[in-house]
Amino acid sequence: MKVVAFNGSPRKDGNTVCLIKHVFEALNAEGIETEMVQVGGNLIHGCTACYQCREKKDCRCVIKNDIVNGCIEKMRQADGIILASPTYFADVTPELKALIDRAGFVSMANGRFLKRKVGAAVIAVRRGGAIHPFDTINHLFLISEMIIPGSCYWNMGLGREKGEVENDEEGIRTMKVLGENMAWLLKKLK
Repeated sequence: MKVVAFNGSPRKDGNTVCLIKHVFEALNAEGIETEMVQVGGNLIHGCTACYQCREKKDCRCVIKNDIVNGCIEKMRQADGIILASPTYFADVTPELKALIDRAGFVSMANGRFLKRKVGAAVIAVRRGGAIHPFDTINHLFLISEMIIPGSCYWNMGLGREKGEVENDEEGIRTMKVLGENMAWLLKKLK
């Protein structure tokens, strides 16, 4: 079994990655393979509503000059998907939103290949506004008929400067419990 996390932060070593790594630790302890894909900081075009994915039905977006088709293929192969983002004006980063829109459209146009995969949102936030990006990610999961595991609190960690989330004991505990629950659910589904 494999879980792929998509880091929406342009920081490859920031708070969002710290949180993902805590989820990964719990998953790895349960024998689940993990992979992180850097999405933030890449130039990713938003969905153009061209509907070519509906016409071609090749599990790909017609836009080929960015990383999205590679991400879509990783989503197709994964048993579990983590979408993670820092909070940007009470929402996800624009790169992650573009991935959400394009992957969601391609999935729906191609037999709903995200259906019944396990999905988890992870949010890094300075102080407030994390519920909206958490919802943005979960909206994709829910409309795609994915299964969302819970944790002991909302999947967020508080911190502003790089690494500061490591001081958020409740946030770190939440990520570990999320990883444990994700592993449990993946094993039950297999």
